[in-house]
Order: sequence, then structure tokens, then C-alpha cells
Amino acid sequence: MLIRWEDGFEMRVDVSGEAVTISANREGLASLANILTDLAKEEAGAHVHLDEHNSLEDGSVELIIERTS
Repeated sequence: MLIRWEDGFEMRVDVSGEAVTISANREGLASLANILTDLAKEEAGAHVHLDEHNSLEDGSVELIIERTS
């Protein structure tokens, strides 16, 4: 699956206790919407890994989004 990032996107993922926070600018939120829409069209088991070495801001924790049934 090819991820469609919007120009100028910024996204960060943090964990505090049992809460996960996704912080993003407008372009980051639009990009996340692209990921979710495209992933919904894939087969069960399809997934996307995002981390600070792959698209997220420095200091972000890894985010895995998976399509189930």
C-alpha cells in the first residue's frame, strides 16, 4: 500500500499511562485519513507501521494500524 502524505504533514504519537495521543497539523490529519481510507480497502491483516524513523516526529512511539476482518 502506498501512503499518500500531504505536503507539510507533521504527526507525533505519544503514550502516557494507558492513553495514546496522536498530535498532527492539518496536513498530518489529512494524511492519517488517507491511511485509514486506503487501509480499509485492503485485505484483512494489512497494516502500516509508522515511527520516528518512518514519517513521525522525533521522539514519537511506534504506531501500527492494522486492518482486521
